[in-house]
Amino acid sequence: MIATVLAISSQTVTNWGLYLLLPIFIATLFFIMWDISKKSDAGRAGTFWIFLALGAGFIGFLLKLILEYVLGRWVL
Repeated sequence: MIATVLAISSQTVTNWGLYLLLPIFIATLFFIMWDISKKSDAGRAGTFWIFLALGAGFIGFLLKLILEYVLGRWVL
């Protein structure tokens, strides 16, 4: 009985992880980058480079989602 109630498909777990948990993790990383730049007195240029270097993965993730949507909606 409990096994049937807790049975979740792998697709559901993947979607939760990709679209819910990963953005929460990325937001936490942005907070950490902000904290690093403030504690190190990085200034404007240093803060820019911290966010550029460490935030490139997040930008890639957003571009991937946009490309998946566009290709799935209009091209394929």
